[in-house]
Amino acid sequence: MKKYSKRIQNLNTLITKEKYTAKEAVNLLKEIGNAKFVETVEAHVALNIDPRYANQQLRTTLVLPNGTWKELKIAVLTEPDDVKEALDLGATRAGSEDLLEEMNNGNLDFDLLITTPQLMPKLAKLGRVLGPKGLMPSPKSGTVTTNLKDSLIEFKKGKLEYRADKTGNVHLRFGKVSFTAEQLEENLTALFESIEKNKPNGVKGRYFKSFNVCTTMSPGIEVDMTSFKK
Repeated sequence: MKKYSKRIQNLNTLITKEKYTAKEAVNLLKEIGNAKFVETVEAHVALNIDPRYANQQLRTTLVLPNGTWKELKIAVLTEPDDVKEALDLGATRAGSEDLLEEMNNGNLDFDLLITTPQLMPKLAKLGRVLGPKGLMPSPKSGTVTTNLKDSLIEFKKGKLEYRADKTGNVHLRFGKVSFTAEQLEENLTALFESIEKNKPNGVKGRYFKSFNVCTTMSPGIEVDMTSFKK
């Protein structure tokens, strides 16, 4: 039988209900997120999908109304003449053939890669490098675009890419315990609505299985999903 630390055992005593409304859940997260550092708050959503089938895959983007928990490191693969503009707009790295060479050598010190449809063929050979790390650009995620400027600005403002993993679950951080309860609730509601809106066409029957939230060091709290619709 798994043994929990005294701290986790104490936190478990504060979770007294089977399910909480979204408002109750974020308030409880702020109460139990009391580690010696500023904890991140996370959502873990189980969906009734089988990503092995193309019509049951979920991969999209979301702009959190109150921003994210960290500054994204964004790389931009573009034409040589546009490199300076990308850097001026806030890209962490930008380049053309030089960036391709760096990535091929395993230099992947960024969270997101944005490029254009014209340059996507050059990334094909890097699929084995970028794919496993979830860094391969995709039109569906907004990282392959004809408007690099607008896309870069959106991602800098807090646009996130998320996807369901191979077991059909979505894991996403949506703030810090230092956010206000209202900010966390707004971000969490935006996340729920995004997942609901982007329901894959191949889903049969119930879509959501469960919706849980937690902090970096806390037990999970199950959210009553009907509370998002009030």
